[in-house]
Amino acid sequence: DERFAILRINDNDKRGNALYFRNENQGEKQFTPIVGDISEDSFHVVDNAGDRFLIQTNRDAPNAKVILYDPKQPGVENSTLILPERSEPLAGISTAGRKLLVSYLKDVTTRVVVTDYNGNAENEIVLPGVGSARGFGGERGDAYVFYTYTAMDVPPTIFRYDLPTQTSTLFRSPEIPGFRSADYESKEVFFHSKDGTRIPMFLVYRRGVSLNGMNPTLLYGYGGFRVTLQPDFSALRLAWLEQGGVYAQVNLRGGTEYGEKWHEAGMRLNKQNVFDDCIAAAEWLITNGYTSAERLAVSGVSNGGLLVGAVINQRPDLFRAALPAVGVMDMLRFQKFTAGAAWVSDYGSSDDETQFQYLLGYSPLHNIRAGTTYPAVMVTTADHDDRVVPAHSFKYAATLQEKVAPSRPALIRIDTDSGHGSSNLAKAIEETADTYAFLFHNLGIEPKF
Repeated sequence: DERFAILRINDNDKRGNALYFRNENQGEKQFTPIVGDISEDSFHVVDNAGDRFLIQTNRDAPNAKVILYDPKQPGVENSTLILPERSEPLAGISTAGRKLLVSYLKDVTTRVVVTDYNGNAENEIVLPGVGSARGFGGERGDAYVFYTYTAMDVPPTIFRYDLPTQTSTLFRSPEIPGFRSADYESKEVFFHSKDGTRIPMFLVYRRGVSLNGMNPTLLYGYGGFRVTLQPDFSALRLAWLEQGGVYAQVNLRGGTEYGEKWHEAGMRLNKQNVFDDCIAAAEWLITNGYTSAERLAVSGVSNGGLLVGAVINQRPDLFRAALPAVGVMDMLRFQKFTAGAAWVSDYGSSDDETQFQYLLGYSPLHNIRAGTTYPAVMVTTADHDDRVVPAHSFKYAATLQEKVAPSRPALIRIDTDSGHGSSNLAKAIEETADTYAFLFHNLGIEPKF
């Protein structure tokens, strides 16, 4: 109701935050602490209920819960539990019509429950399919909200949800010339990583694909910083699928697909789990006939570029091509440049002796093996990337070109006047075209038009 200003304070070395409020209606100048100390626990105000605050937190609840905090009884330990932790991670909360619209992740797909402000469940929103849904927010007096639904083979489609009747109706669907969802198939599969952990992965491809081990396949992953890769649609991906390619998006540890414990299992001294998960995904795709090592490529962006660099160092035999984009490749010095200090909470730091040894063990730059036959590699970066400075990619590409066997290309593509991603649509299309040309050439694809 715009009565309160909320202040969150973070620290690079910790995952949590402090939380303060100030009553604007009363002209308060100072912020009052709800949680004054920064710890590993996060706190986020969802809304206020009168003078009290609904707060989402993962304190003593790795999958998150919602509490009702009363400033008249300071201390979050004195709060009332509104939404207890569930086995499915709480992915987000929106408010509208004096309702809470609570999104959970069920094996990385969206489930949305409507409750009142006391946490009493009223109904589950029936979504169009097994995919991702976002939005749902509105004003307190609204009788309906809008949300966007998408899946690997369904472009983002807007629906209107009526709160009193609990029904969804199509509001707007995009028009993509030449594309029909019915021509494609998507599915979620599960496999086991090196330590036995069950890992989900989403696949999309043209209907009728033959599991003969000959399909060109692009494996994409991230695995870090609480980033959850839900099933989504990409128009740029269509050029790959139209040529008979399989696209695989794997949900590595390090994200929050299964809550904070999933994140912790892929961070700091557990980072090797992320690489093991990706390697296991590649092996599953080969074993189940989707592709072969000669027709498989791996890609990742930023932290995902680190993933690609580490994985092809450890298992160069599994891939024919690799696309590390704007990657964190020097794990011994990343914290010394631009935004790098903020990543210590996830990676650790070489300033610590134990963490130094662990980081050295997988750092992509420092583990390139001389004389080894690597996949064909195309590194991509940009001259104005002030998040992951291009020096990471420069050093990595130069070391590849110096050390690896020359039978396959080791290239670097440096965009100009762009940062941690293309600065406009034309540049994005140009980079995508170069990427697909590289993959088509190295995976033996003869484009059909």
